[in-house]
Formats: sequence, structure tokens, C-alpha cells
Amino acid sequence: MKNIPSFIKNKYTITGIVFLVYFLFLDDLDIITIVNQKRKLSKLEIQRDKLSEDLASTKNTLKKLKNINSLEAYARSQKFFKRDDEDIFVITYEKKKKQ
Repeated sequence: MKNIPSFIKNKYTITGIVFLVYFLFLDDLDIITIVNQKRKLSKLEIQRDKLSEDLASTKNTLKKLKNINSLEAYARSQKFFKRDDEDIFVITYEKKKKQ
């Protein structure tokens, strides 16, 4: 026991180390939980920003659709609506697979 430094034998140091370990790793709000929550929060903030952009885009589209001519143009270009006397052909190209 002579090889152990005296500050480690001190009961206050041992108590402090035990409490430090408890609060850092074993408590409900330990470091691992806090880091995981911050990571989740940053992902949610990114998702919120993307949804805000989508909402703004949708509101702009909705404002444009109040005009009947814009409504017809939107329906024909985005939803492939057609008039009674016309046909619509949608041409798609498939990418060739590399062998």
C-alpha cells in the first residue's frame, strides 16, 4: 500500500471520482445521451428547414394557380391533363447498364 499516492487514499478524492463517474456516465443525462439528443436535434432542424422550403414552394404554386390560365398550364405540364381533342405522349429514356 506504500506505492499508492496519498491523494488517492483521501476519502474526498475517492468520493469526488465516484460522483464524477456517476454524473458523466451513469446518470439519466449522461454524456452519451446528450450527444445523441444533439445529433437528433440537428437532423430534425435540417428536416424542418427542408419542409419550410417545400411549404414556401407549395404556397407559391398555390398563388399561381388562382389564375385559370396558370391552372391549365400547371395541369397540362405537371399532371399530364389533356384536352378532349388531343393526345399526350410521354417519352422516357432508360439508362443503359454498364456490363
